[in-house]
Formats: sequence, structure tokens, C-alpha cells
Amino acid sequence: MLAGFIFKLIAEIREWQAERASARLQAMQAQAAAAHGVPAHQTAVDVNLFLDGVLREKPARFSPEDLRRFTRDYADRLGSGAFGVVYRGAFPNGVQVAVKVLNGTLDKRAEEQFMAEVGTAGRTYHINLVRLHGFCFDDAGTKALVYEYMENGSLDRVLFEHKQHAGLVGFDTLYGVVVGTARGLRYLHEECLHRIVHYDIKPGNVLLAADFTPKVADFGLARLCNRDNTHLTMTGARGTPGYAAPELWLPMPVTHKCDVYSFGMLVFEILGRRRNLEFHHPVESQEWYPKWVSQRFEQGRFDDVMAASGIQGKDGEKAERMCKVALWCVQYQPEARPSMSSVVRMLEGEEEIARPGNPFAYLDSLHTISSTSSSDLSKESRHLQGVR
Repeated sequence: MLAGFIFKLIAEIREWQAERASARLQAMQAQAAAAHGVPAHQTAVDVNLFLDGVLREKPARFSPEDLRRFTRDYADRLGSGAFGVVYRGAFPNGVQVAVKVLNGTLDKRAEEQFMAEVGTAGRTYHINLVRLHGFCFDDAGTKALVYEYMENGSLDRVLFEHKQHAGLVGFDTLYGVVVGTARGLRYLHEECLHRIVHYDIKPGNVLLAADFTPKVADFGLARLCNRDNTHLTMTGARGTPGYAAPELWLPMPVTHKCDVYSFGMLVFEILGRRRNLEFHHPVESQEWYPKWVSQRFEQGRFDDVMAASGIQGKDGEKAERMCKVALWCVQYQPEARPSMSSVVRMLEGEEEIARPGNPFAYLDSLHTISSTSSSDLSKESRHLQGVR
């Protein structure tokens, strides 16, 4: 079943890329003709060479022997996760790659994630999305995904694991990471042939190139959907606690706005250069950073946020813009959250940002209900003890 899906997917990708190639070729011919004042057919590049170049961009199917060559027999291990191990490698032309070798036996969930990765990342090409060069699906057991190599690793390592590294990354660079990640999500939601919902936006799934260009990665939970589908059918909870939108865990309709919520939580962590939930941190008596920021913003004390994050005065305008965008993105009601195109415009200063409302008011309501229920239970308990 999985092999059949892969072959069908490759055929769809080739068809889509052939159409894209034709459109690009026509555009190149028209541009050349206009520049030189001659008919387009006289300035056309070699069609076969052009199409060969385009087809080389598609995800390739590699053999186990290819992977061993790329990785020098798996000599350089970069890390591991729940579904496999990642190795550093290189193509024969010197282009560096990251080879994610999946666990030998794929259960149903892992198979679904493999298909989602190939079926979504294999259809996209954007500067802010990690590129899937190809895959290996060998009946003998080797299953792997081959990505472009990202020199600076994942964003969570920069923010949380290497504090000395984080200190060397300037605020402007981190702001560029925010904007670039937003552009990648805008492409997935609004510019692809099919809308792609990622479902697991978090710092660990944003990779950084040598120049700190961010690229959204890990499409194992992603789904394709038609643009006219306003709601998605869910089969089990998705996402990572702390980043997943409320509707992914509650009986609420799910839309692509769940990615917007996760992006907002990611922005808070970049703003504070800390995890949103971090018990041992100088922000005293406050366990959850987003709510702490929201309270300071409401009180007109954003300077406290800047001071806690080590943000200098010259970066204050961008920091406040980030804060407002994050507060809009994490609104409880999905329809109150902006689109990713609006998020990009707000971050780039092309769209005015209205003052966001308190996105965590529902938590206060839940706390009140919880306190009332606890009080009632306590009274009932005392009453029963008196009866006895």
C-alpha cells in the first residue's frame, strides 16, 4: 500500500513540475524575446536541457547503497529522535545533506508520518521551507529521508541549549528568523497549489542555515487540504503541548489557524530567549511567559519585558511589534487570529497592528470555575464530616 502511494505521488509531482517547467520556459522565452526584439522561438533555450534541470529538482528515490555513499557508511551522526537517526552526508557534487534513517520497522503511525513528509515537503520549494532532496524506501528494510543540510541546526538549540551561542545571535537576526518563519507558513497556507497545514510549529522544527535563514521542517504531521475546506477532520490529537492550539485538544472545529497559534507561541520564546514554561528563570513568581508578557503589555510596562529579555532600546520598536503579533496569533478563538499574510505584513511594518485583546481571559474564567468548584467540594466535605 505504501509503495503504491509513493509511486502515485512521484507521478503527481512529475506532472505538477512539468506544468511548472512549461510555464517557466514560456516566461523565459517571452522575457528574452522582449529584451532582444526578436520572436520568442528564436531565443528559446534547449527545452530538453531545461526540463532535465527542472526534473532534477524533484524528490529523488535513492537506494540503500546511495545512502551509504552519501554518509560514508553513516560515519557522522547528528542526532536521533523517536522515529530514527540523522546523519550528515554529501552528494557526489559536494552538496551537504542530512539523512534521516527511520527505524527499521515502521508502525502505522510512522508510515503515516513518512507519507505525510514525502507528500507535503516533496511538493514545495520555498526559501523558508527545508528542501526534501529525496527518500529511500527499500523493501529489505532501509527507509530514509534526505534533506538539505542546515549548518546552524534547530532554533531550539540556539535559544535553549547553547546560551553562549544565543548571546552571539543578535536581535535583528532573531527578528529575521521570525519574519522568515512567517513567510514559510504563508507559503504553506496561501501560496501552494493545495493548502498545507503543518500542525507542529515549534523551535525544534525550525532549522537555521549558515546565515541563519530559517526553514520550516518536519512535515510528519502535515496535511494537504483543498482551499475551499474551511474545517479539517481530525483523527486524534496532533501537535506538541505548549504549542498546540486549544482546538486541537478540545471539541472545537480545526482550521489552518492552529498553525498561527503555534507560531505565536514560538514568537514568545524568541522574544524571551527562553521556553514559555520554565520554572527556574529570573522572571520571578511567573511560570508561564506568554501570560506574564500579556499582563505587562496590558499594564503599559513593556519595558519590563525588554529588560527581562536583554533587549536594548534601539530594538524596542521591533520587540513590541513581535509582542503584539504574538498576542494576536494566540487568541483563543481561531477566527480572531490573523492570516499568515497579515502576520508578515505586520512584522514588516506594512500593516498597522491594532491593540490586541487579552488572549488568556478564558484561563481566568477556568480558574474562577475551578476555584468555585473546589470551594463547593470543600463545603460539602465539611458538611459530610459534620453529619458523621
